[in-house]
Amino acid sequence: MSLTHFDSKGDAHMVDVSDKTVTSRIATAEGHITMAPETFEIISEGRAKKGDVLAVARLAGIMGAKKTPDLIPLCHPLPVTKVAVELTLDPDLPGVRIEATVKTTGQTGVEMEALTAVSTAALTVYDMAKAADKAMQIGGIRVTLKDGGKSGRYEA
Repeated sequence: MSLTHFDSKGDAHMVDVSDKTVTSRIATAEGHITMAPETFEIISEGRAKKGDVLAVARLAGIMGAKKTPDLIPLCHPLPVTKVAVELTLDPDLPGVRIEATVKTTGQTGVEMEALTAVSTAALTVYDMAKAADKAMQIGGIRVTLKDGGKSGRYEA
């Protein structure tokens, strides 16, 4: 297996997708942010000083997906047709589980957009609650589903 973002000389380059078929594509990613029980209570009870943590993080995740090609140097700009970001309070962590699903019709997949949505949402939770808990940890960020295109379906 070779890495597609390097040419024969080993230089980084943007992959040419012009010969790829336009197909419906979808990707889902997940991650989480863990925190102190007291911080979890603040978020779950809506007492964060900066406002509704989950609502703001959801919007940030959507914006992150749309800005992915501005952040990842070799990522193609795509016509994103749907971004859904779900944040679920999980007392067992304690923390927030995050899932993002991104859709497009294009010549390359949207895994990076889904990963960026999850990452941006998690970073926003951190930003909004850091006054109460600087020890929060972001983790578990991974692609759980990718479908469409030549390589077909992947499910974690």
